[in-house]
Amino acid sequence: MQAKDIMTVPAITVTPDTTVEKIARLLLEKQVSAVPVVDAVGALVGIVSEGDLMRREESGTERKSSWWLSLIGQEPDERARAYIKTHGRRASDVMSKQVQTVTATTPIEDIAATLEKHRIKRMPVVDDAGKVIGIVSRANLLHGLTVRRSLEVPVKGDEALREALLAAVKESGVEAHLVTIVVTDGVANLWGMVQTEDEKNALRVAVENTPGLKGAENQVAVFPARFLTTA
Repeated sequence: MQAKDIMTVPAITVTPDTTVEKIARLLLEKQVSAVPVVDAVGALVGIVSEGDLMRREESGTERKSSWWLSLIGQEPDERARAYIKTHGRRASDVMSKQVQTVTATTPIEDIAATLEKHRIKRMPVVDDAGKVIGIVSRANLLHGLTVRRSLEVPVKGDEALREALLAAVKESGVEAHLVTIVVTDGVANLWGMVQTEDEKNALRVAVENTPGLKGAENQVAVFPARFLTTA
């Protein structure tokens, strides 16, 4: 799946002249964590998030810097930018100009990785001209997950089911060389030993992630701790 399959269209946007007060109301009313800022032709120029509005003079959350700290460590332009950020009244004053974006064809696994890496909740989706065509968020990824599961095609036939289950077990990383897996009439039968309870649970998850299985008889045991310790 790609961004175009899960993105919200149209994206809620504001202009550089939109007031901070209006943006705050918009975030609350629409229950979103950020809004892209676009110019007259719809091209992305920035984004305003909840974080950009956390330190504000109106709410009493503005950071107060000591005069002596400003003398020894803070440049005049830094103080000016901080003042604009906490007192500015327009989107252009408070917006973040460095914006993470994706395109309509960005795979959802790449979207998830970017959201996680940059610790953000949503990203604009832009076209080749830089115009905002949608927005993708963590919630969109959750919707994509449910849709993907509903579209899974059950595997048919015991042999095919066993192969699919073996592939899932391999993906889990479990050391399963002491585990035997047989599928009979659509039911998975597992015997053997693993080293930890987590590995046993990973086998259970592998079974649950194999569409088409009717059930499972999991007889896998965990090695007693005394057998795993070395002298």
